[in-house]
Amino acid sequence: MICRILLLIIFNSCLCAATFVVNVTQSSYQAEENHSITLEWTFTTTPDRPWRDLFIYCSLLTPRKESVLYQVRDGVEVSESQDEQFSGRVQSDKDVLREGRIRLHVSRLRTEDSGLYLCDVKTDDGFNSGRCRLSVSAAADVSQPQRTALDPEPGGSGRTGLYVAMGLAAAAAAAVAAALMVKLLFSSWFRTYQPKSTFILEL
Repeated sequence: MICRILLLIIFNSCLCAATFVVNVTQSSYQAEENHSITLEWTFTTTPDRPWRDLFIYCSLLTPRKESVLYQVRDGVEVSESQDEQFSGRVQSDKDVLREGRIRLHVSRLRTEDSGLYLCDVKTDDGFNSGRCRLSVSAAADVSQPQRTALDPEPGGSGRTGLYVAMGLAAAAAAAVAAALMVKLLFSSWFRTYQPKSTFILEL
């Protein structure tokens, strides 16, 4: 008699596990830091049947720790159990929960949000779980201004212009020096030959 009861319990458990299914709408997600994303699971429901026992436990699993993302007990959301990492960044769509859909909106993503997300669901119909993976990449660094095609490259046209200006300045200095040299030579020549000319005129 006892063996029959045990076999009946095992059979019912296997039957519930086979009929009650938790799926993910997407097995892998990719997003960028500071953006938002929606994680979604679906589970088997019975139409127009109140839940006497609804338990949902969604968490992030990483090699370092487990962080609670979302939890429901007896059909009531338990926000106090949410991990501080997700505080104020997770919102659930309660309108679709009765349809057997768990939809969680996660905002202001961080790189540490990357990992495996596991969601356990238990109802009067059974228990099962679904999992998906999220990869959050670091935001692009926009602090440095993008160089346009008109901006001079280092060692390029800017430096060439500098060399041209220096060359022109050197040429101007050489011209001034040459003019001064000619003037000095002319003055020297004039002083040398002026007295003789005066002497000839007086004779």
